[in-house]
Amino acid sequence: MDGTTYNVKIWKTAVYKGKRKTTHTVRWELDGKEWRAPFDTRALADAFRSELVSATRRGEAFSLTTGRPASHQSGASVVNWYDFAVQFADAQWHRTGGNNRKNTAKALMATTVALLRTPPTAFRPVDVRTALREFAFNTRRRKDARPEVATILKWVERNSLTMAAWEDPAKVDEVLRAVDLKLDGTRAAASSVKRNRRILNVAMEYAVKHRILRTNPLPKGRGAAPKTSSAVDKRSLLNPEQAARLMGWIRRRPRGGKRLHAFFATMYYAGPRPEEVVAMNVADVRLPDENAEDQWCELLFHTAQPEVGKNWTDDGEIHEERGLKGRASDDTRVVPGHPSLTRILREHIKAENLKRGDLLFQGEKGGMLAGSVIRRAWRTARAEMLSPDEFTSPLGKRVYDLRHTCLTNWLNDGIPPAQVAEWAGNSVPVLLAIYARCISGHLRDLKQRILARGDLPEIAG
Repeated sequence: MDGTTYNVKIWKTAVYKGKRKTTHTVRWELDGKEWRAPFDTRALADAFRSELVSATRRGEAFSLTTGRPASHQSGASVVNWYDFAVQFADAQWHRTGGNNRKNTAKALMATTVALLRTPPTAFRPVDVRTALREFAFNTRRRKDARPEVATILKWVERNSLTMAAWEDPAKVDEVLRAVDLKLDGTRAAASSVKRNRRILNVAMEYAVKHRILRTNPLPKGRGAAPKTSSAVDKRSLLNPEQAARLMGWIRRRPRGGKRLHAFFATMYYAGPRPEEVVAMNVADVRLPDENAEDQWCELLFHTAQPEVGKNWTDDGEIHEERGLKGRASDDTRVVPGHPSLTRILREHIKAENLKRGDLLFQGEKGGMLAGSVIRRAWRTARAEMLSPDEFTSPLGKRVYDLRHTCLTNWLNDGIPPAQVAEWAGNSVPVLLAIYARCISGHLRDLKQRILARGDLPEIAG
């Protein structure tokens, strides 16, 4: 329970006459702290003030968290935030994937730290954050928490505010400011802020649904969350010469170079997501006969295996098997493969002696190709083959930029956006929102089309 008091003073309603409207503000004091409630009309203000006066006459206690009489409180004052957050994390666990579980845990961790009555003094802050993120809000691992972790979590539970904190607008603003910051005190990236706000919104709606809160207390409308752009940074795209240098170096890499070269070539020529490539089997590649005139191949994508970490999957595996992003669980898509990719994949399958049911791209021990291996090879190739200015720039900084480059090339080659969207596994609106700024090379033709319309006719005076 939050603190309460009977030391209440109710003041006269204040009236402020502005240029556009008049505001009537009810004012009262609890243990020396002033509270205010503004209303648009005198009638509303008088009615609310009468409720406060009646509560004092009935001998009701007032909450020091919300400033309201006990009879005005929702069920929030009897629900501990930490207990609610654990319950919410468990509810989300069974309906979301590994990455969403991880992001939910991070958002709840930051919020819980902001809702502690006092900062931790007996524990290191990093240990408190780790205990919350890795155990408290991890449904599968919570029961395996070590004794020292369990001690931290018990302290957090005792020192967490109740859900009534969300009924205090000033406290809500304070919590959101804390959640929006990184550990060094600087503001987090707009995408991170927006993701955390989205997760907290889901949590607040969950609280409303279970009658813990009356309404969602988070701000709505313009300015509630920072604006983000999904558009690709043109500086991250690779030209053919740069792509050839990077993938050529990877192919010459003594340890697994040819295998990784085929992986990156698949992304460059066919534009799949990395988690879709690692999930491919040999049977998903339809190669033409070596003597066929048409050497285009076909790639079938039907499964994704994102790497989310063994702590966040149901079975303890590093990768989590799921359907294609944004599609039904059993949906598939077929993408044409450039003749150059046909040659690379044919050589790869022969060199690795792969059978039809084998993974197309395997790790050194035959399992799934690890994301750390992929990223390390790409990072080393950039360091070796790019100039210092290129290396520090966004140019090909992420493996995902190979997909961005492929889709941009298709659009610039004049392939209709609807077809590119189908091959990419996107909707047309999403595709254009991401890549419209990268379409180039058509300006001269477009100008000629505009000129072909002609100018205004001469009108006789």
